[in-house]
Amino acid sequence: MRFRAKVVDIGCIEQFTRVVSTVSKMTPLCILRLTVNKMYFILNDKVAKGGIWCELTASNFFDEYRMEGLSEEANEIYLEITPEDVVRAMKTAQTAKSVKVKLTKKFSPCLTFDIELPSRTGHSRNVVHDVPVNVIPKSLWSEYSEPTVPDFDVSICMPPLKALRNVVERMKNLGSYMELSANQNGEMRLRVETDQVTVSTHFKDLEIPEWVNEGSESQTQGRQPDEMVGARVDIRRFLQFLTGQQLNPPKIICNIVDNRLIHFFLLQEDISMQYSMPIIHQ
Repeated sequence: MRFRAKVVDIGCIEQFTRVVSTVSKMTPLCILRLTVNKMYFILNDKVAKGGIWCELTASNFFDEYRMEGLSEEANEIYLEITPEDVVRAMKTAQTAKSVKVKLTKKFSPCLTFDIELPSRTGHSRNVVHDVPVNVIPKSLWSEYSEPTVPDFDVSICMPPLKALRNVVERMKNLGSYMELSANQNGEMRLRVETDQVTVSTHFKDLEIPEWVNEGSESQTQGRQPDEMVGARVDIRRFLQFLTGQQLNPPKIICNIVDNRLIHFFLLQEDISMQYSMPIIHQ
């Protein structure tokens, strides 16, 4: 197996750092899947930690990108990594002339980040970070396939992240769990209910994704537009998701299966990210 990539553009370096930083806020450990032209960050442990599927097109980030997998029939590489280790390495690259990433074998398999930095003397200097990884055997690859999302009851574009963060930040002092619900009239409700108090915040006139208007095969067709559906989530985990967004996506779509699933889809020009949040059953 071989992997080697290089990025020169400082904007791409910064964007890649933001992607990995966002992933690191959602999980301490994930799978890095490398294919011929794409890179994925994956977590499929939906029950305990939620599911993550982050997909990057290599040509949008890297000037050079070469990968050789196990064989022609299995031309992929799966690595277990700690995203925070990658973030630490990339923070060194904020003013880098280039960043080279290579799969190496040192004391153990590593992703080696060779960062070329400018210097006042005119001579370049290099900083090298070795990030330990575990190679995932082919027999386990099927566990990291793209998650299938069941037909949803409601699909809605979320309010601006800043407004959501401000609301949830205040609500976390009232209780441990929050009900997130919405309908197809463009309304979303956040509610915290305890024995002492019930507090809810309503957002109206939110955008409905185009696929709903075009006639999706989802369960939305069997419900009244004003019917609220939702599920309970851990309020601190939801806040962690909101505060961890380093990408500032122009749009986040929230898909809800009543009392079963809350699925977020982050849309950006060169990045696709999905996150399934664990549900708290009453």
